[in-house]
This record gives sequence, C-alpha cells and structure tokens, in this order.
Amino acid sequence: MSIQQGGGGGGEKAERSGFFIGADSDNVSEEDGEDHRQLILQRANALASENRLREAIDWFSVAMRYGPVIPEHLSTFVDCVVRNFSSKLDRCRSSTAAATDDMFDCPNCRDFLGEPVTIACGHSYCKRCLQRRLLSKCKLCGEPVTGQERQVDVILCGLLEKWFPGELRKSKTLLEVDELCRGKRYQEAVSLATDVIRADPETTAVARLSRAEAYMALKQYRLALEDTEFCPGSRCSAEAVFRKAMVLHEMGQVDESLQVFLHCLSVDEDFPCAKRQVEKILCDLLSPADETVKVGLRETTQNTSPHVRSKTLVADAQAEPQSPVQRQHQVRATSAHLFVDNQEKRWESLERPGLSRAHSLRVHGSMCSEEGLKRVCSAPQLGDQEKASLLKRKLSVSDTEPCVVNSGSSKPKKQGMTKGSRQQAAKAKTCRSVPEDLLDPNDMECSLCMRLFYEPVTTPCGHTFCKNCLERCLDHMPQCPLCKESLREYLACRKYMVTKVLERLIKQYLGQEYAERTKNHLEETRELSDLTKNVPIFVCTMAYPTVPCPLHVFEPRYRLMIRRCMETGTRQFGMCINDPQKGFVDYGCMLTIRSVHFLPDGRSVVDTIGGKRFRVLSRGMKDGYSTADIEHLEDTRVEDGEELQRLQELHDAVYEQARVWFQNLKIRFHNQILQHFGPMPEREADIQATPNGPACCWWLLAVLPIDPRYQLSVLSMTSLRERLVKIQHILTYLMSIPNS
Repeated sequence: MSIQQGGGGGGEKAERSGFFIGADSDNVSEEDGEDHRQLILQRANALASENRLREAIDWFSVAMRYGPVIPEHLSTFVDCVVRNFSSKLDRCRSSTAAATDDMFDCPNCRDFLGEPVTIACGHSYCKRCLQRRLLSKCKLCGEPVTGQERQVDVILCGLLEKWFPGELRKSKTLLEVDELCRGKRYQEAVSLATDVIRADPETTAVARLSRAEAYMALKQYRLALEDTEFCPGSRCSAEAVFRKAMVLHEMGQVDESLQVFLHCLSVDEDFPCAKRQVEKILCDLLSPADETVKVGLRETTQNTSPHVRSKTLVADAQAEPQSPVQRQHQVRATSAHLFVDNQEKRWESLERPGLSRAHSLRVHGSMCSEEGLKRVCSAPQLGDQEKASLLKRKLSVSDTEPCVVNSGSSKPKKQGMTKGSRQQAAKAKTCRSVPEDLLDPNDMECSLCMRLFYEPVTTPCGHTFCKNCLERCLDHMPQCPLCKESLREYLACRKYMVTKVLERLIKQYLGQEYAERTKNHLEETRELSDLTKNVPIFVCTMAYPTVPCPLHVFEPRYRLMIRRCMETGTRQFGMCINDPQKGFVDYGCMLTIRSVHFLPDGRSVVDTIGGKRFRVLSRGMKDGYSTADIEHLEDTRVEDGEELQRLQELHDAVYEQARVWFQNLKIRFHNQILQHFGPMPEREADIQATPNGPACCWWLLAVLPIDPRYQLSVLSMTSLRERLVKIQHILTYLMSIPNS
C-alpha cells in the first residue's frame, strides 16, 4: 500500500523501512501490525538520535495506530530533547554541579554524608539519595548505580558518628522523615521536618524538600512550592527543581510541570525520576487515550506561541477533509510539534539580550489556592473542548502572581535569598576537618590482618577489609567474614573497588602510618616477584616448554597463588608433579598465564603455556602452597660443524617419523590431540635457536602415551641429541604395535 501520511509532516509521503505507512490500520493483521509498530519505533528512535525531533514525533504518532507505545519507548527521544535544550543552560549546570572538596559531603546532594553507603564503584553516597533513587550513575566516575541493595558502611558511619555526632543525628532524623512519608504519615513527617528546620535554619535544604513532598501529599501545594523555592542555587537544586515539577504536575499544570522536568534534566541529565516523568507526559501527549492532556497542552502551547498558533490555524483551514482517524493522528502530531516549537522558543529566549533568565522560566499557577486545583480529568462529564478550556483557564490562573523556577545562576533572587541562605552558601564552601583529639589509627584497622587498611574494600553488607584480606577469605567461603552474609553475587562480579573516602582519609590524616603500611606491602610484593627465590609451585601435572596447559583452579591455596602471580605482574609460576617423599619432584617447567576466566563461585579456568625448565634447589611453603628456590635449565649448544650436521639429520628423521605416526593415528585420537594440544609445530630452521630446543620435541613428549616419570627424565635432559634419541625409540616402539 502507498498512502500519504496523515498529520504534521508537511504533506510529505512517508516511505520508511521498506514499506509505506497507511492512514488506515484496521486492515492490518495483529502480527503484521506489531511488526510494523516495531519498525516504526526503530525509525522514530533513529530520527530522534539524529536530532530530527519533528519527524520523530510523526513516527511515534503513527506507531500508536498499530499498538500501544509505552513511556520507555520514548527514552531516546527524551534524551535528544534534553540534549538540545540543556545546552542553553550550561551556566546553570556548571554552577550547580560545581563539586565541593569536602570529602564528608554526598557527591549527589552536596549535603552531609550522613548514613554513608558505599556503592560498587567505591564512591560513597548518603543513604537518602540512594533510597530515593536520585541518581542512575555515579557523579564522580559515571559507573551505573545498580539496584542491588547495599547496607550502610559500618566503618565510615562509626567514624562520622565519632567526629560529627550532631550532623549525623540530623541526617538520621531526615531519614525518619522519609520513612514517615513512605508510611503515608504525612502530618507527622511535616511536624518532624519542621522541628529540624527550626533547630538549624541555616542548613535545611534537604529537610524542606522532604517536607515539600509531605505537603504535596496533603494537597497543601502553596506550602510545598514555598519549600522548593527556599534556597535558589542550593546544593541540591536538581532535586529541588524536580520536587517543584512534581507539585505542579499534581496540581494539574501538566504543561508547566513538563517545562520544569526538562529544566531538572538540564541541571542533571542523569536524574532518573525526572526522565521517567518526561517520558510519561510525552507518551500521554502522543497517545489517543488521554485527550485531556493532549488538547490542553496543544492550547497552552498555542497561547504561549501565537506565531505558531496562527500558522496552525491557517494550515487547518487550507487542509482537505480528513477521516476521523486521520484527524486524530494529525491532532496528536500537531500538539507534539507545537510542544517542540514552544520549547525552542522558551529556551532560545534565554540567550536574547535584555531578557532575564528567570523571566523566561516563568511557571504559572504556583501561588494559587489548593481548593481550586483539581485535575481536569477528574471531570469526565465534560467534553474534550470543555476540558481543554478548563485546563487552559487553570493554567493561567496565577498570571498575576508568578513564581520563578530557580535557574541555578549565581545571581540570587530577591524573594528567596535571605540572610540565612547567604550564610548557608558561605558555610557550604567550608570543608569539615577531623578533630585531632578524636583521630585514632586503631579506628581504621582491618579486622582480618589487624593492620591499617591497605586498599580498603567495602562489601554490600557494609563491612570493610583490605582487598587482599577479603579475597583470601572469599577463596575459602563466599560469606562476609564478620556477619556471614552471603557474598556470592559480589564474588561473581569480582569488582573489589577501593572505598575512596576511607582511602583518602587514611592518606590525609594518617600519612606516616600509611607510608609505613605501603612500604611493607611493596616489600611483600617484591619478594613475590623474584622468579628464582620462593617461586610458587603448582603441584599437579607435567608441563613442557611451548605447550599449552589449561588449568581448572578450585583449591583456595591455588586461587591465592594465581591471584598473586597476576598482581605482581610476573604472571608465572612453576609446575611439578607430585613426589610422595619430597612433596614434588626435582624438575619442572615454568608456566606463563595468558588469561584467567573467573567463574561465579570463585573457581577459575587459567590458560597457561610452558616456558623455561628448572631444577629445584630447596623447598618451602607460603600461605598453604609450595614454593621453591630454583635454577633454570638450558640445552648445551653444539658448536662443531660436523656434529651439528649429524644433529640436524637426526632431528629431521625424528620429525618425519613423528609426522607419519600422527597422520596414521585413528581419527578419534587425532582429533583429541588437536583439541587439547593443537597441531604439530612446523619444522624449525635453527634447532638451537632457543635454550629449550625445537618445539616439536615438547609437543611430542606431551602427546605420546608414556609414563610421566619417563617424560620427566626427558624434561630434565640438557642434551638435544639424547632427547631426540629417546623420542625416536618411543616412536619406533609405538609404530611397531598394530592398530596403535
């Protein structure tokens, strides 16, 4: 089918994704309709990604004719809207996002880090911000903040309670306010928040925002708006703007609330709650299910943008007669286009000379009485036009009493910047310091090693340990060493990130103790890096130079050993077979770790390849695994020309004999060898190029079905001739056995 697209597309034909969009979807099957809808949504999101907002609106509108569109489908579109309009508020964002250097402040709300919770990336936030889900990404490193529940950081909370007891008590009281709101005990929440504000009127931004939420639930919108307007340019301005938008939305001022939600995202583009609200409002705007919002927003934007309105009326007058379906689609698309045009005009005015930023962000109706504020949709007996008119009147009730949205600029508003607010702003710039008489190094000791924390890591249950100490405990059991809570998911992620606040505290206030702790750690690491002294030994199987040796590591002692090899950077350890008397034999091969794949339960699959051979000089133990002092083995070089020629001929003969044997193997054995050891190495031009001789000898030694003790005797040889002769004897014997 090829039918012209209805709605605000300028009369252009819509041919996308290999088919035409029709105005009548009744004749399309349900399955085809779903396929069409998905393709149309893909196209709409692609257009939104290219900043082609008006075209994207057309496609979202058309998609709704083939099935429902949920708010999440508009995520890309909302990102584009915010990206375009937030560029006009760069000054706002830079002023509100300027981070304080106080390590005891929450990176999100800039208030005291009361009840600190350390998230997966190692940064700590106040419990209130995480409970309210006020951030989707870490403000300091950009890592996503997952929904995994984390407990209060026990060590940090104890330190803050000791150093700043008054501020921590206030933070706990604010959490009680939030708990009362969640329990719908709003009057009690207002009372408790008011007590906090009266006790400390200079630092009450967070308390007022919590009280504003309670006022909104009690439908006391005037008081709620006053609380959100209390401190312009406050350290939690994004939340303040969001709370203001929620109040306006609850009052029925959907259009104005949308403007403020977008303002919130311009201040903090990762504010998840604001983005969800914008998606929902825009979805309602485009959806035929809510004509109230649709028509009301259309008239509101027309009133605000008379030039756009006149163009629309002319276009409507000149348009040809349309079917009800086409007309409905055009109304939705045109309303959305008007929204975009209106947004562009509002935000462009921010850069016009002589026009104040605050005036361009005017919000209607914020000072009107609660009694007259009811949603238009609560009057179902009204027709669409009557609802739109009612909404239009309610949106313009407070034109004479404007309330300005905080723009975030550094210039204060006359009505909001009180003496207390100025004192608060000055106080916010002063960093807290730890009282010297309360500073005790014992408060920052690991409970496992009883030493000062080195690379402190906090678990989801809130307990902190040295990184190495925690990893060693998790080698034995996937539980917290203190509270025994399961850490299986934490172990599976293997993201043991250092707790940044605690590490900074130790470096700043315990510099001498930290330097000594670091020195000890480096000495221990240096000792582990020596590849001839106290070399870690994996007692397991035979290993050979140049031959791959995959390992399944599950014992706690070898988990620790492999981890240390990775941390020191050597990525090497020795491999020997067992000896009943000595523990392990006198000869072995060094293995180099190529990769480690950790399994969710802590086990790992380690891909290694053989390196140098060695002889054991002495044996030892370290943390449960064997160690040894060793010396490396090298083949004795042949310098005489005739002798070297004979050695080359012997090598070529053995190589050809091995090739024939391998080709004549049964297909099952042939494939198994290829799978585990790879193909036979190519013939080498210089058989003395490496200290271990030709690689084919070691490959053959690994695949030939002979006793490990015999293999060990060949591994210990330093004469290439003797090694070739041994292998030749083995091949001759195997080839003499029928069906071998």
